[in-house]
Parts: sequence; C-alpha cells; structure tokens
Amino acid sequence: MATHLDLEEQEQLDAVKQFWKRYGNLVTWLLIAALVAYSGWTGWNWWQREQATQASAMFDELDKAAQAGDVDRVASVFGDLKSRYPKTAFAQQGGLLAAKVQADKGQLDAAQATLDWVAVNATEVEYQTIARLRVAGVLLDGKKFDEALKQLDAATAAGFEALVADRRGDVLMAQGKTDDAKASYTKAWQAMDATIEYRQLIEAKLTALGAAPAAPATDAAASSGAAQ
Repeated sequence: MATHLDLEEQEQLDAVKQFWKRYGNLVTWLLIAALVAYSGWTGWNWWQREQATQASAMFDELDKAAQAGDVDRVASVFGDLKSRYPKTAFAQQGGLLAAKVQADKGQLDAAQATLDWVAVNATEVEYQTIARLRVAGVLLDGKKFDEALKQLDAATAAGFEALVADRRGDVLMAQGKTDDAKASYTKAWQAMDATIEYRQLIEAKLTALGAAPAAPATDAAASSGAAQ
C-alpha cells in the first residue's frame, strides 16, 4: 500500500516537474508582470497623492499671498506651482487666482499670460473655458476686440453657453455692433436659468438697448391672477 502511494506521489511529482519544465518560464514571467503592474499601480496612486498634497500646500501659500495683495509673491508661487505640478487642479485654480490678482493690480499683460497658460494646459475643459472667458475680458479692456472674440469661439465647455454669449455681447457692444450685441445678449438670457440672479443683469443690458425680453407666459398669467 505504501509502495503504491509512493508511486502515485512520484508520478504527481514527475507531472509537476514536467509542467514547470514546459511552462515554468511563462508562469514566472506572468507572475513578474502581475507584480510589476501592481507595484506600478500602487506607486502611481502614491505619487498622485504626494503630488496633490504638495500642490495643495503650495496653493495655500499662493492664496495667502493673494489675500495680502502681494502680486510679486503670487507670481513667484504660481511659477513654482505650474512648473512642478502643472497637471493638478491646484495649478489650474492657482492660475485663475493669480490672474485675478494681476488684473486687479493693473498687470493686464501678466494676467493674460497666466490665463493663456491655464487655457492651454488645463486638463479639464471647464477650467479652459473659464480662463478664456477671463482672457476675453482682459482683451476687451485692452480694446483688442477681434482677439477677444477668438477666445470666446474656443470657450466650449457645456453649461457655460450663457456666460460666453453674454461676454460676446459685451465685445460686440464695444465694437458698436448693437444689433449683434442684442442677439448675443438675448441668447445669453434665454440660455441662463431663470433662478440665477446674474440673468437680471443680462436683462438690464437688453432693456437699456430697447430689447427687453418678454416675460414667459407663466409669469404673465401669474401676474394677471395676482392683479385680480
């Protein structure tokens, strides 16, 4: 009986040896590949967390400089932030904040350069669109109307249609294209949610141009009922 078991064990051992002789290298490489992939995934997550943590600390430093109105410090910190962590959301948010401080301090060229960087390097189209909207505002202040319109043409994030149309109306109005401005403001007013207060500002622009939007039928009916 023992001999029979010994033979079975020997046969199983021989089968294992044959298997490893035939497939051992393949299995080994598959295991190595799996371990490398796992290590890479773990390492990537760790690296991402480290990047976000360090970028967050740098953004806090930038925010403090912005609150203090220290435009030189803002520019310096943002330069480091975009150089070391360009693909993080903190770099994109930092660019928008830095540009605001630069614009408030009258450094329009610097503000435009900062916003241009965000528009080109932001990984999310929403940040790109916000940057282009603000660049268009800077260009409008500098009476660079055609360039401002080109920026607005490239501002394509979903949900920003009303703001883009409103800014386009501002540029067209500055160009003296009143009818085109009315059309753009009307588009902005129609696209913007009625519960958003900013819509009232667009309505005021249209009213000033003699193109006050008609009240929706539901509002008119409600007003009529209230009068009775």
